[in-house]
Amino acid sequence: MDDGPRLVTWPAPTGASMVHNLVQLLARGSAAIGGLILVALIVLTTLSIIGRTLSRAMHTDWAETWLGAFAQWVIDTGIDEINGTYELTEAGVAFAIFAFLPICQLYGAHATVDVFTSALPTRVVRGIRAFWELVLAAVIILITVQLYQGMLRYLNNGETTLFLQFPVWWAYAASVAAAIIACLTAVYCAFGRIVESATGRAVLPTS
Repeated sequence: MDDGPRLVTWPAPTGASMVHNLVQLLARGSAAIGGLILVALIVLTTLSIIGRTLSRAMHTDWAETWLGAFAQWVIDTGIDEINGTYELTEAGVAFAIFAFLPICQLYGAHATVDVFTSALPTRVVRGIRAFWELVLAAVIILITVQLYQGMLRYLNNGETTLFLQFPVWWAYAASVAAAIIACLTAVYCAFGRIVESATGRAVLPTS
């Protein structure tokens, strides 16, 4: 006798899978935010270039002669390059670099040269990969610590940007937040590569 549809119970995730899912979520979220920032910077830069070009064009003798009142109207609107574009671009690109680092680290998407290692046994290649993953994790942690120290320095001296006058430490704080996610990802990847080297079992995703 059919008792109706059965409830399918999925096995509870293990601790390792939960950690992997958390790291993957942080890495993807960081990359998504970095991508949105870059898109915003592209739009901002494009609008700034258009505004500057129109402003210069309307101030030419040709525009005054042939466009007359329209040229003056465009000038009166105050159209020009967007103030502080360079400052926002500098801060945004710095953040985006650190924001993309975790996803690149997780999927092993860094540029590699395997001319000498391609002929080596798989076990040796895994050992080399684990070693350099540890080195890269240490480097990322060191960069993050120095970045945090720089943030504290600007936080204490109260320095602001030239045009927009926003505190310089804001940009550092955003980069530090992304760098911390990069550190967590790097440590996880280093551990994963060690496990792969020791067991021969794939742990980390491939690009």
